[in-house]
Amino acid sequence: MKTSNSRITLHMVSSLDGFIAKKDNSISWFETSSNYEDGIALDSPENTLNTIDCYIMGSHTFELAEELSKNYGWPYGDKTTYVLSHRQLKTERTNIKFYSGDLPLFVESELKGRYQNIWLVGGSNLCKEFLQHDLLDEIKLSILPILLGGGLLFFDFIAKELCLNLMELKAYNNGMVELSYSIKKRM
Repeated sequence: MKTSNSRITLHMVSSLDGFIAKKDNSISWFETSSNYEDGIALDSPENTLNTIDCYIMGSHTFELAEELSKNYGWPYGDKTTYVLSHRQLKTERTNIKFYSGDLPLFVESELKGRYQNIWLVGGSNLCKEFLQHDLLDEIKLSILPILLGGGLLFFDFIAKELCLNLMELKAYNNGMVELSYSIKKRM
């Protein structure tokens, strides 16, 4: 499948104070909610997942997802998932592909033209590299109603200024807020 409309979206779930993981990598805080009467109901996760053609993640995110899949199932379905790492990793999943090398070359040769809706789902170092290389088209940030007070920051020292355009804002009845931004490309 060739497409010239490839878009790479960075999707992340964060606490209000900007953390994407607790120090111990536990995810119990993902179930945090509050009641917001004016909010909308969450859409079925399957509806969103059906629109995604491919996932990208770093090795630590992959290892955490593999571990969590033992209790919760593999959250990325049978979609092609690229794991970017300099380490030698293995899996029995046939839809997982490993890549080590030049990031802009990977995007141009492996992703663009092959997949239309590409989601980068972690980790923070890989997200930072995509931002530094101007390889993202949009950022979708889901903010949960919790302050973690510490852990792994979503954005830390990107070392460049990026201008964004707010595309969409949703407030859900469980207290989660979702912000969608397009990234203004420099000329």
